[in-house]
Amino acid sequence: MSDLTSFEDEEQDGYIKIDRYNEKRVEKIAAHYPAILESLGENPAREGLVKTPERVAKALQFLTHGYDIDAAKVLRSAMFEEDYSQMVVVKDIEVYSMCEHHMLPFFGKAHIAYIPNGHIVGLSKIPRVVDAFARRLQVQERLTNEIRDCIQETLKPAGVAVVMECKHMCMAMRGVQKQNSVTTTSAFTGAFQNDVTRSEFLRLITASLD
Repeated sequence: MSDLTSFEDEEQDGYIKIDRYNEKRVEKIAAHYPAILESLGENPAREGLVKTPERVAKALQFLTHGYDIDAAKVLRSAMFEEDYSQMVVVKDIEVYSMCEHHMLPFFGKAHIAYIPNGHIVGLSKIPRVVDAFARRLQVQERLTNEIRDCIQETLKPAGVAVVMECKHMCMAMRGVQKQNSVTTTSAFTGAFQNDVTRSEFLRLITASLD
């Protein structure tokens, strides 16, 4: 993230945890939470809640750090000229995001494909693009389109396909309370608007390598 002023490196059981936060943002967000906790009927001064405002502020900053990432720049950092024009598929990319309507999580998987048109991109950059847009307040429909558009506009392939399958906590924990419902969204450009190419992509993302 940009403008990071706090660095906390903590080693636990051989694992080094590095938390990086903008202290001004943390203070500004945390300042609102004692009143919120009190409005919920809690005592913000009790032992278990004393540090909750700061923890929530840090959590929210992490969960929305995509605002500080230039997704197109991520792709441009690993673009290579290559004479390859067949479909490239990266499937089962984990997605974690926050619904902008209720500030509750939604999560699932993204399946992405593109057909190179003179350039390929480092495979790890595609999941990074997903994170750049997912780690913001979102709706699944817009998230799907933003990923598609970023890859299309930056890489300029012959086509891009994005399919997302997510569970939404705003449906599972509140409202209709349907725990097993899954929302699927899709977005296509170029060659993937052709039925044959799109069908091949859908077959590949549902196929098992076993």
